[in-house]
Amino acid sequence: MDSINKNQAEKNHQDLSGVNAVDKIREIVEDADVCFFCTAVDSGGSGSVRPMNALEVDEQGCIWFLSADDSHKNKEIAMDPMVRLHFQGNKHGEFLTLLGTATATHDKARIEALWKGIFKTWFTEGEDDPRITVIKFSPVHGYYWDTKHGTVVAGAKILIGAMVGRTLDDSIEGELIT
Repeated sequence: MDSINKNQAEKNHQDLSGVNAVDKIREIVEDADVCFFCTAVDSGGSGSVRPMNALEVDEQGCIWFLSADDSHKNKEIAMDPMVRLHFQGNKHGEFLTLLGTATATHDKARIEALWKGIFKTWFTEGEDDPRITVIKFSPVHGYYWDTKHGTVVAGAKILIGAMVGRTLDDSIEGELIT
């Protein structure tokens, strides 16, 4: 390999699938809470990007959001459902990028399940506001970067590695297939 990985004494690549992939998605999403939600990713441009609050990760790894039916993102999803999400769980680790499809519906039961009082800031009529939609993001492919033993151990290994001139990286990365 022509990369830093050639100096890596430890295994630092692990692809995850099925339940393990969903667990990694849930772990990072719950720590991050907010992501960059990118629409129009297949249009050849950089796409439209905005921060969005991820409200739930279900058993299939789908991520749920609330949005207004008159928003740019909902219009872009209607034209092209391919979406990319970028999460950062903490300052030193837990990075995740997901590619998948998004659908927006007026599913009242899901809106009620996801509703929090603070959302009245955007939906002034409360959870019965006719503009509220629920966006279901279904991941197709993902990639994660994380630490194996947490940020304290990772930081210590980096410092020791720098002192002794040896790669002691505690990182782990891999593909996610749900």
